[in-house]
Amino acid sequence: MIVHLIDGTYELFRHYYAVPKAQDKTGAEVGAVRGVLGSIRGMLNSRVATHVGVATDHVIESFRNDLWPGYKTGEGIEPDLLSQFHLLEDVLTAFGVVVWAMEEYEADDALAAAAVKAAADPRVTQVRICTPDKDLSQCVSGTRIVQEDRLRRTTRDEAGVIAKFGVPPASIPDYLALVGDSSDGYPGLRGWGAKSAAAVLAKFGHLENIPTDWRSWGVNCARPGALSITLENNRELAMLFRDLATLRTDIPVFDNVDQLEWHGPKPAFHEYKARLDSAPVTP
Repeated sequence: MIVHLIDGTYELFRHYYAVPKAQDKTGAEVGAVRGVLGSIRGMLNSRVATHVGVATDHVIESFRNDLWPGYKTGEGIEPDLLSQFHLLEDVLTAFGVVVWAMEEYEADDALAAAAVKAAADPRVTQVRICTPDKDLSQCVSGTRIVQEDRLRRTTRDEAGVIAKFGVPPASIPDYLALVGDSSDGYPGLRGWGAKSAAAVLAKFGHLENIPTDWRSWGVNCARPGALSITLENNRELAMLFRDLATLRTDIPVFDNVDQLEWHGPKPAFHEYKARLDSAPVTP
């Protein structure tokens, strides 16, 4: 079997900006939810997917906000988008899809934990993490756990991760620690760009393995002396950024992969369907 793990937060954002707005009879915006439901419904009804789990950020903040004050929050998110998060969880649950609505952790953590657990089942032939988020590249393993970008219709396996970032999946947290991740709100280290981080980490793998003396690096990158000084002066900060970038795979998601098999909508879905279907497109 193939297990599809879907980033519900990404899908909600994507559809919010891609599909027409629509309001239900109460005046609540439901267009993005309708779009996400249609997309996942198409996967299941066509049997493209049979075993599915969707992870969402029930609240935007997580334990990472306690580690780094600049970490992403819900500030600046359109209210009409933010208001659809809980509705999406309710609609998909009623549709019969397993949903992990995350509070202490993030949706990415749930996807990572589910990928590891599903891949451990010998009946699973492949795990497809449906998101383009670079954080999830750390979970890719050979061709067994891959990333699928459903919008661009591309799939990235381990060789694809190396081709894109210049480092293997295990080094992605280290890579993000150096270059930063603006979408998550941490800056990385000054002077370290994608090329220099890839060159150094391709040889040394992890931050703690990078020698203090840049002359022993033996890699082709610009201004290695300055990079070395920046890293040595900010090594503790780099370790913190790596911790922020490291997804947690030890959180509970499901007991058995059979729990992810879709068996059709629940009775409660009919009410949600009527609500979404009756919402006219907003000019």
